[in-house]
Amino acid sequence: MLTVTGVTVSFGRVTALDGVDLEVATGEVVAILGPSGCGKSTLLRAVAGLQPLDSGEVRWDGEDLAGLPVHRRDFGLMFQEHALFSHRDVAANVAFGLRMQKMDAAGRSRRVREVLGLVGLAGYQERTIATLSGGEAQRVALARSLAPAPRLLMLDEPLGSLDRPRREELTEELRVLLRGIGVTVLHVTHDHDEAFAVADRVAVMQSGRIARIGTPAEIWHDPRHAAVARFLGHANVVTVGEGGAVPWGRLSAPPGPAVLRSDAFGRVDESSPDAVDLVTGIVTDARFRGDRFELTLCTEPGDFDLLVRDAAPAAVGDRLVYVVDPVKMAGLDSP
Repeated sequence: MLTVTGVTVSFGRVTALDGVDLEVATGEVVAILGPSGCGKSTLLRAVAGLQPLDSGEVRWDGEDLAGLPVHRRDFGLMFQEHALFSHRDVAANVAFGLRMQKMDAAGRSRRVREVLGLVGLAGYQERTIATLSGGEAQRVALARSLAPAPRLLMLDEPLGSLDRPRREELTEELRVLLRGIGVTVLHVTHDHDEAFAVADRVAVMQSGRIARIGTPAEIWHDPRHAAVARFLGHANVVTVGEGGAVPWGRLSAPPGPAVLRSDAFGRVDESSPDAVDLVTGIVTDARFRGDRFELTLCTEPGDFDLLVRDAAPAAVGDRLVYVVDPVKMAGLDSP
């Protein structure tokens, strides 16, 4: 088990990590998710031993890793750029860490064949790096990280340089690979779709702290903080007043900040002006998303925009009425 306790790292007056606590169980995949500058890559570097700590501890199975150099931590790292050696073939790239371990040639050859088989590249030993597709290069980089049998695999934005269609394709491949291998993983990303697809648990970072941690479903349905909700793509963050008052009417919700998921809205034919949990508004934008429409609704009587997910088509200028499902609302700790 990896245990991070009270880890703080500062760069001058900037606090990159502010008392971070985190536990990762053996065989668990944990994604560190957050916007640029939130401290997620600094946390990875601190765990790897590449970044000195101002305070706090990093432990593995209870052993304090302070003072233990990077090469003795038995952690594997895979970065966004992959950093493959273009002048060497696939086998030589994968065997790089094994050479550092001074493994004999026969052992290296066996291990290279084994890990290439694990990542679906059996027989690729003699291929040159220039002949590989983006997905194949990613798998070679993963095989190189896995070859020394690390007790922890750390991935820093491994898909960040790819366009959206390719990233979605390789995210699924990565999920299957990590599940099959069963290694303990810290996966840093800024993409919540990637984090949700790959990880057992997701830690959302904001301003050097872990603001929310849980399974993908837990943090999506209950983000707890307005900043986390907005980062995850929840556009409908509102403040509920006394009696459930909101800009467009009333909700069946206690006072305080809350988030309404975009799928919380069910279209109805008519509304009563005094009804609770009803929204009436004018469509100001409509976007087709394959299995649904995403509509921006300017509410009546208040001038407040809501993002609505709707299976039925609509056009800009349409006046629509929705009933809100209170099950798809969640209270927040701060506005």
